[in-house]
Amino acid sequence: MRITHCARSCDLVPSSGALKMAAGSGSLEMKPSSSPILLEMMEVANGTRCAEQILSYGEVEKVLIGGVLTMLTLITICGNLLVVISVCFVKKLRQPSNYLIVSLALADLSVALAVMPFVSITDLIGGRWIFGKFFCNVFIAMDVMCCTASIMTLCVISIDRYLGITRPLTYPVRQNGWCMAKMVLSVWLLSASITLPPLFGWAQNVNDDRVCLISQDFGYTIYSTAVAFYIPMTVMLVMYYRIYRAAKLSAAKHNITGFPQHVEVDCVTVAIKLQREVEGCARLPRLLRGVGRRSSDRRSISIFKREQKAAATLGIVVGAFTVCWLPFFLLSTARPFICGTECSCVPLWVERTLLWLGYANSLINPFIYAFFNRDLRTTYRSLLSCHYRNINRRLSAAGMHEALHLVERPEVVVSG
Repeated sequence: MRITHCARSCDLVPSSGALKMAAGSGSLEMKPSSSPILLEMMEVANGTRCAEQILSYGEVEKVLIGGVLTMLTLITICGNLLVVISVCFVKKLRQPSNYLIVSLALADLSVALAVMPFVSITDLIGGRWIFGKFFCNVFIAMDVMCCTASIMTLCVISIDRYLGITRPLTYPVRQNGWCMAKMVLSVWLLSASITLPPLFGWAQNVNDDRVCLISQDFGYTIYSTAVAFYIPMTVMLVMYYRIYRAAKLSAAKHNITGFPQHVEVDCVTVAIKLQREVEGCARLPRLLRGVGRRSSDRRSISIFKREQKAAATLGIVVGAFTVCWLPFFLLSTARPFICGTECSCVPLWVERTLLWLGYANSLINPFIYAFFNRDLRTTYRSLLSCHYRNINRRLSAAGMHEALHLVERPEVVVSG
């Protein structure tokens, strides 16, 4: 018997009905039925050349892995449910500009409900697929569609933020409920289109009793990863750069001091600094009232504040998105060219780690938007403390309190 093994790939060629193993000067003959391990290996040989590498965990490891994966799944569900409930049931948040946020939350919620539990169970038992061939195709379709919808919604949000900044007079008029609904529908239809080829014969998924892997066809891999990740990521980076540049030019144009001029574009670092600048920018209304600035100056400063906040929000979103998904998609793109189209030669723990890192993006999205949105934060606190009544009144009161608090802050210097 000749055995070659690479992570998930096995090429088993039995020499006869009996398995012979040389031991010293003699030979040891073993029947296939004499060992469960050999039976499993023979089963693989008779079935597929792509066998899942089953990882063996101890009881403590299973408890730890199960606890961590369950916690990640539950937090993702709760966080995205909060977004959906907040926007759908709070009148002040129920506006077209938040439709994309709801779509993002629904996509991330679908990942947590329809994908994460099955991945958790598979990982907990060591990586073997136990849910059958038919459901494997359904699972892969759900996984690809929901994750792609989440990624593409982030892309559309970046475009929406950019248009809102660069066309402040005309874009809000076009940003009605019907227009936003069509954008959301387009995102989901395009996401669904990526799942269709394996279901209609272009590229078959790697699918047997122990392996459930998305198609490794070269053409399909390039198409799916480009549409699902590389193109959206490029668009998001371009939108972030343009918003950042607009905010920087606006600061230079109006000579607003107290706002550092950033030289290098570092998504996360710059975004955090910009958020601090937005807070400092709130001091400007007091100065405007005190010195009686012209209305054009008020409008310019308002636009500047909006640009700074948009750049800060989008910078954090782009940074988190890239950190979470880039390693997984680099691996997914390279895998067929390294391993071939029949299986994966990448260690199972590497694949699973990068996959869960990508899923983590669905977990953190609700908290990113809550961090930059006061109304969402207030609504979260009200819902978590079971104060369901008069949420809109509390939002208005919170806004008034913040406005009064900002008036008492020290002034900043603005030179015309």
